[in-house]
Amino acid sequence: MAIWGSGEITRAVFWGVGGASGGDIFDQKKGGVAFAPGWDMVAGMVGRIIQTEACVAEGAAHLLRIEPRFGVALAASGPLPLRRRADGFEALFSAIVSQQVSVAAADAIWGRLAAAGLTEAGAVRDADEDALRGCGLSRQKIRYGRALAAAGLDYAALRAAPSEQVIATLVAVPGIGRWTAEIYAMFSLGRADVFAPGDLALQEAARMLFDLPARPTERDLRAMAERWAPWRAVAARALWAYYRVAKEREGIR
Repeated sequence: MAIWGSGEITRAVFWGVGGASGGDIFDQKKGGVAFAPGWDMVAGMVGRIIQTEACVAEGAAHLLRIEPRFGVALAASGPLPLRRRADGFEALFSAIVSQQVSVAAADAIWGRLAAAGLTEAGAVRDADEDALRGCGLSRQKIRYGRALAAAGLDYAALRAAPSEQVIATLVAVPGIGRWTAEIYAMFSLGRADVFAPGDLALQEAARMLFDLPARPTERDLRAMAERWAPWRAVAARALWAYYRVAKEREGIR
């Protein structure tokens, strides 16, 4: 199977590593990454970081070599999406909004919050509860959002922390479980070897792709994904993409 996009021009975003911020965007050739100063030191602590479509394609090629079933998913879905987003409060608050609701419902709620100017930490902390409820948030999620706003997380420090330390730091905040922390590590920090086995869409996609008799439990899927290292986050992208094709709806925002 081809490695998509080799040699093409892409837009690369370096998410606050080595002095580059989430707004530092520049052109580069895929496969010829110009790393930011200090990148080697950070990468040595956290492992591989997904930054461009070329990184995702490299991970997909690895998965094809070790597990032919991923060829079925990739043939159905085509090139996998990058799924990178900025880090910080808004990314985590958005993940809280996404908890236990459909993608469409979460998008609608987030759209109303954005229109009302209620996506930043200070705005969420100071907002009237009726204003937040009017956007579609439950009382529980309002409590979680305010707890996150008051947590004082050092988002810059999380960029250089090992993945398990990132997850441990985040789950200490009320309302952030392991799924939310793993999604943040994958999408906002670009960790290549993080997986979210508690995600129902991943479980269902694994059931379909691997012809399992039942949807795997979180524990079973975590064990199953161990052999997909060091590209488990790309395996997640492949499973979400396969879910979208098979179910004709998105499984993740």
